[in-house]
Order: sequence, then structure tokens, then C-alpha cells
Amino acid sequence: MSNQTTQVRWVVMGVSGCGKSSVGLQLATALGAPFLEGDSYHSYANVAKMSAGMALTDGDRADWLQALHAEIDHARERGSGLVLSCSALKRRYRDQLRGADPLLRFAHLDGPRELIASRMAARAGHYMPPSLLASQLASLEPLQADEAGIVLDIVKDPTELVRDILRTAGHHHKQETT
Repeated sequence: MSNQTTQVRWVVMGVSGCGKSSVGLQLATALGAPFLEGDSYHSYANVAKMSAGMALTDGDRADWLQALHAEIDHARERGSGLVLSCSALKRRYRDQLRGADPLLRFAHLDGPRELIASRMAARAGHYMPPSLLASQLASLEPLQADEAGIVLDIVKDPTELVRDILRTAGHHHKQETT
């Protein structure tokens, strides 16, 4: 990979259960970039709230998004690549993250509600209950045409999704759908 490609910073986004962590880790490995699990930046109070089946508010997410913004900013300042898994459900959340790096790209993992629900139900030990999927889908604002990124169908295998992301590595400001 060229130096330009390896220094790209990506957010792998989507609702819980769509495969952000799996795809993000594979993408980071392919790029030779650090991988950050966005869920690990949630406060104990946020995790407890979600574990209890309560959706987070914008206020609940404020410190979490600020911490993720800081990580993206540090990677940009160092000139290093980064892959971050983060739901980034709303445009304003993505705008806040993009404020740390105007060239930040998003890989939106999207797919059928039934598939996502079955994946959530099959996960063991995750704090996010399947009952919160409806609120996440209701909050989701898909990538807009002016946002650098790609929308991917999670029916595909994660390895194939990573290949699709890497194929877009030279596209800075064009949204694609696969």
C-alpha cells in the first residue's frame, strides 16, 4: 500500500450488530493502521444505561464523541492511519468526528433489520440488548452525498466488505454504494 493509502482515517459505522468491530479490525490490519473500538470509550454510566435497555441521549453521547474526536485528531496530527468502530448514527455526530479530520471517511455497514437482529441475539456477553435495535434504526441518518464514504451491504462476507472499502481508498469525496 502507498503511504497515502495507509494514512487514511476511517470510521466503520452503523447500528449495533452490523459488524463494525469485525470489519474495522480487518480493515485496520489491511491498512497497517491502529484499530480503536469505539464502544470501549463509553462511560460506565452509558454502558449501564444501554445494558438496562435504555437508549442513549445526545447528552449521554457528548463526552464519548469528544473522546473519539480527540483520538482522530491525534492520528491526524501524527499523520498516521486509524480505523475506528463507532455507530455515528446521526449526521451531527459524524460532523463532530469530521471536525478532527476533514478527510475522515466513513464505511457505513447497512443491511436487513432481520439479519442485524439475529446477529445481536446470537452475541454472548455484549451489553447492547436486541431491544435497542429499533431505537438505533430510528436514529440512523444515512450517509449523505456530500459525506466521504461508502455504504456497504452486510449480507456480504466481512473480507469482501474490506476489499470494497480498500477499492475506494483513492476516492476522497465521493460516496459509493456496494
